[in-house]
Amino acid sequence: MTPIEAYTALGAFDGAVLMADVRDALQESESAVRSTVEEQLGGEDVSWDYEQVTGHVATTLVRRAPLADLVVTGRESQYGAGRLALQLGLLGDLLYRCRTPLFIPPPEGDAQPSALRPAVIAWDGSIEASNAVRASLEFLRAAPAVHLLHVERNKEEDAFPETRVLQYLSRHGIHAELRTIEAGLDDVATLIVGEALELKAGTIVMGGYNHSRVGELLLGGVTRSLLRDCPISLLMTH
Repeated sequence: MTPIEAYTALGAFDGAVLMADVRDALQESESAVRSTVEEQLGGEDVSWDYEQVTGHVATTLVRRAPLADLVVTGRESQYGAGRLALQLGLLGDLLYRCRTPLFIPPPEGDAQPSALRPAVIAWDGSIEASNAVRASLEFLRAAPAVHLLHVERNKEEDAFPETRVLQYLSRHGIHAELRTIEAGLDDVATLIVGEALELKAGTIVMGGYNHSRVGELLLGGVTRSLLRDCPISLLMTH
């Protein structure tokens, strides 16, 4: 996937030269990425194909995601302030617009695959959290252990109780252990990550943006905090 914005030229007179240089550099980068991916997947016993497209990243991925089981995207840890905001905007756009679960590995990578370690479901009783649980059933079945982390903040009448989640998972052959934490005024994202690290979890399953994106942008929020900085893989859906 090559962002269409990468071809944007600056300047009225040297634009043609800049565009030629940018085009050559992008083609070289695309070829290198393709060679690496084909080399890595060539030895795996899985069916795959490679498609090179140019366009707006979020829009292109959203259009191709409806018949996919999972969208996997990277997250780099070393960004300047401007690049970090750009990356957060892209991940937030994908999460908010895409109905396919989004899998985000930790920034530094992990030698041990996430599926080989316990999974933690960050449960707050929201519809978004319910969507995440339902969308990740196959992933949860493969996990060696599943922990339902109930984050207690404000009691909402329309929230789905954690006992119903346990029953739902059990009907699908997934036996989860319930853990409850009271968030209070503490940073909920920090509490979730702390519990997940203590459980040696490989993945946090959670719903994203159960409040508006504008509210999270202005006031901060769990989704934004975890997209910005989380040492554990995330499996999220809105």
